[in-house]
Amino acid sequence: MSSIIQLLPDHVANQIAAGEVVQRPASVVKELLENAIDAKANDVKLIVKDAGKTLIQVIDNGVGMSVTDARLCFERHATSKIRLAEDLFDLSTKGFRGEALASIAAIAHVELKTKQDQEELGHHIVIEGSKFISQDVAVLPKGTSFLVKNLFFNIPARRNFLKSETVEMRHIVDEFQRVALAHPNIYFTLIHNGSEMFNLPASNYRQRIVNLLGGKTNEKLVPVTEDTEIVKISGFVGKPEYAKKSRGEQFFFVNDRFIKSGYLHHAIMNAYDGLLKEGNQPSYFLYLQVPPNTIDINIHPTKTEIKFDDEQALYAILRSAIKHSLGQFNVAPVLDFERDPNLDTPYEYKNKDSDSPTIQVDANFNPFIEDKPVRNNNNSYASSGNYTKRETANSWESLYVDLRKDTAEVESISFESEEVTGSFFDNMEVENTTSRTYQIHKKYIVSSIKSGMLVIDQNKAHQRILYEQYLTNITVKHASSQQLLFPLELYFSREEIQFIKELQPSLENTGFIFDNIKEDSIQIGGIPVSIQESEVSILLEELINGLQHNIPESTFSLNDGIAKTMAKSLAVKTGTYLAEIEQENLVNGLFACKDPNVSPFNKPIFITISVEDLDKKFAL
Repeated sequence: MSSIIQLLPDHVANQIAAGEVVQRPASVVKELLENAIDAKANDVKLIVKDAGKTLIQVIDNGVGMSVTDARLCFERHATSKIRLAEDLFDLSTKGFRGEALASIAAIAHVELKTKQDQEELGHHIVIEGSKFISQDVAVLPKGTSFLVKNLFFNIPARRNFLKSETVEMRHIVDEFQRVALAHPNIYFTLIHNGSEMFNLPASNYRQRIVNLLGGKTNEKLVPVTEDTEIVKISGFVGKPEYAKKSRGEQFFFVNDRFIKSGYLHHAIMNAYDGLLKEGNQPSYFLYLQVPPNTIDINIHPTKTEIKFDDEQALYAILRSAIKHSLGQFNVAPVLDFERDPNLDTPYEYKNKDSDSPTIQVDANFNPFIEDKPVRNNNNSYASSGNYTKRETANSWESLYVDLRKDTAEVESISFESEEVTGSFFDNMEVENTTSRTYQIHKKYIVSSIKSGMLVIDQNKAHQRILYEQYLTNITVKHASSQQLLFPLELYFSREEIQFIKELQPSLENTGFIFDNIKEDSIQIGGIPVSIQESEVSILLEELINGLQHNIPESTFSLNDGIAKTMAKSLAVKTGTYLAEIEQENLVNGLFACKDPNVSPFNKPIFITISVEDLDKKFAL
């Protein structure tokens, strides 16, 4: 019987390894950027075409490679950071060349141009699908240039699984931002299809965050610092009033490497306890420095998840540091037991009684005495006060003359008497016969039908009505707008601005009017008729948050997602009182829809209870 197990050829093994390392173009970007950083470069340029499907090029001014290193970096199991098995648990670099380059070269056309500073000439190597095509000497500047073309050219099935250009480019931008935030001392540039997306000069951590996310980010940041034997924490957290629904601005860096940690995220949420609205997420950019031998970064293929030796202590330190920062900068209320000595009573006045204020009263003051002297009949001024008092009394009595006439007129007016035509229960019976709908617990609407009664969820019913309305407006491209007296200016990060630009045509069909879109802000001159001005920012945030994590592949899916998000955000909420006319309009609008049975999210909108079911309940 022949053997079943056999060794795979190198090119096949490389392609299998590439499936683990290179999932999409963003994986190549991550590896090449990290290699450039380990090469001690201070200027890194990323050039991308067609979201990395056609071209990915990373150019750096690092130390370069010798001819031997240039050939060895494409071999399997070649690395610069591991010599012994114990080195896996004491890593201080990201891996200078090697490891992933063999996998990348197995599924793409790769060109390497590199030159060391002390050498006069550099080296140019071309590889296609793990096969060396050429190796030449060339005149090159100091540093290294990796050019990856036609990704997955020899694996068509894998290439077909790639998403749209918009989706893949968003993943590339995510990887670029993570590397750029971890290394603010390096000049980064990102160019896509010939246009510059990011130009980030070398700066400090705070300025790098502002350059990436927009100028208004600066006023949102609260610095965090803590230095212990276990961990050294630095970075920034966002103020609670700027929290958003999305989790896009949350970054953890451990030893300058981006990670994801639900455990540490819970520590931050615990520090914000009582400061955030329900469902909101704070922004944070936290840099943790720990001894390399206290973490394991190889528990995940992409190294975005790591394991700490003492997670509980790290949790407590991180939570305490953030709470302290929020309190120190008057973001959160804190208990302050220190007294202001300036507010204390002076010592010499401590035992003295307070003096009561003195009040002076003029006993001769009479408010009814006129200032001007009164003439008598003999053309002499009266010197006595009796005549003045009598005249004053007569003048006061004259004030009531007209008032008596008005009172008599009022008394002559007759009012209609209200007659009670029936008892309280009779009135209720009349209302029951005329009313068609009822609201229960400000959540459900009950309406009678021939076979029994109908119980409708008011929130889901309104979602269905708005969903079909917005979807029709987007498709037909005809919607009413209300002009704003003053344009509404909203601020977003650069990534969110790019997303809004993609949504702009569909949003304009629903009634939005965009006056101007800048790098970090937008101006809105008109909004749909059914939306309040205060709801616009919340709606756009929910649109971005909902569609960022579920990016549609087609225009119809995008329009459908917009209509669903707007309907969910603007539908009448549970707990809202509806007048009888509003209830009837909601019921009529629901059954005028094409599909009144389920909400846009496939949840039942109403249930029917027949008379037979009610009879059975009472027959028990």
